[in-house]
Amino acid sequence: MMINKQFKALSGYAILGLAALTLTGCANKAVVSYGDAQAVETTDINFGSTDLQKVASQMTDSLLSSPVVGTMTANTRPVVFVERIKNKTSEHIDTESITDSISTQLLRSGKFRFVDMTRVEAVREQLTFQNEDALINPSTAVAFGKQIGAQYMLYGNLSSIVKSNADKADVYYKFTMRLMDMQSGLVEWADETEIRKTREKSTFGW
Repeated sequence: MMINKQFKALSGYAILGLAALTLTGCANKAVVSYGDAQAVETTDINFGSTDLQKVASQMTDSLLSSPVVGTMTANTRPVVFVERIKNKTSEHIDTESITDSISTQLLRSGKFRFVDMTRVEAVREQLTFQNEDALINPSTAVAFGKQIGAQYMLYGNLSSIVKSNADKADVYYKFTMRLMDMQSGLVEWADETEIRKTREKSTFGW
């Protein structure tokens, strides 16, 4: 009889322990949800998604609203080579994302066409395969020298100035872009946008 009571007591403790572990597991379980991709990012003062969207949108709007570009694209869709944005900041910034965003928005406008220089080697390999491999029907192979060259080059820089002390940190970003006529070397359009972000020490620390 005593053994049965002890067994029941131990069983009760085991159940309570299992319940406690279950509740703890539920309390620590991460909850994943979708957020607004366009929402303002305020995690820190480093260059983030909001800054990327801001500079890409402002530069695209400026380029498309330029009178010179309006004349340039009135009756044709110029072919543009977009060079990857140069990162001149001290941060590790994926400038290819900025380049891709600007290219995509300009292509959606219907005013430009693009050549993708990042895929030149892959294209060259495919053309070589089509023109030299016996398995390919020569009548369907894309001939060498038929690709269209770019008429303009779009390029830019992202730079920053960082100032900080014990109580305050200040970061200034400047993003500059230019559109060059590749035949004449003339810069047909240029613009820049700026971002300043400040972080001040609060009463409770950073």
